[in-house]
Amino acid sequence: MVSRLALMMALPALVLCTSTTVRGQDPAAPVHVKVDTTEGAFVIELNPAKAPKTVDNFLKYVKEGHYTNTIFHRVIDGFMIQGGGFTADMKEKDAPRMVRNEGGNGLKNDHYTVAMARTSAPHSASSQFFVNTANNDFLNRENSQDGFGYAVFGRVVEGKEVVDRIGKAATQAKPNPQVPGMLMQDVPTTPVVIKSIEVVEKK
Repeated sequence: MVSRLALMMALPALVLCTSTTVRGQDPAAPVHVKVDTTEGAFVIELNPAKAPKTVDNFLKYVKEGHYTNTIFHRVIDGFMIQGGGFTADMKEKDAPRMVRNEGGNGLKNDHYTVAMARTSAPHSASSQFFVNTANNDFLNRENSQDGFGYAVFGRVVEGKEVVDRIGKAATQAKPNPQVPGMLMQDVPTTPVVIKSIEVVEKK
């Protein structure tokens, strides 16, 4: 049986970088983004105090409109939902900026937290992210086999029912257009499209 860690290592590379805030005041203040999907919307509270480089890079992709019309391309019930890198026709979007892994920031891969996806290379995270749909302690730095773990940079604070709904989506294997003959596993049968991600004021 393939382990959950092996599943994460098999995920396509995602990369994040640094240096852009959307605030005029305290750069460590929480930032909220609304993720509007075809299954509904949810709000993520980003934590720049604990994950400054990761949050900064994520917000750059948000401001550039990178996430518009991407999908949650990998959904594993009771584990996580991953998105931010592929379009509905399974074309991978260019995401050249990578960020240094901030997995040792004290934030845990608990239920409804948001973390960066990456390959087996510790500092390969770019635009793709995932929402934990369970407590995934094995993804934390102290439990990881490579000594880096998966960097948490936020948590879902509104719309958890939407995350739950996406996490229960029926899935199938689909051909990977970038790699002939290779199948991508756990792809929702009906595309779950991210219509937009935008910064919002928290009420």
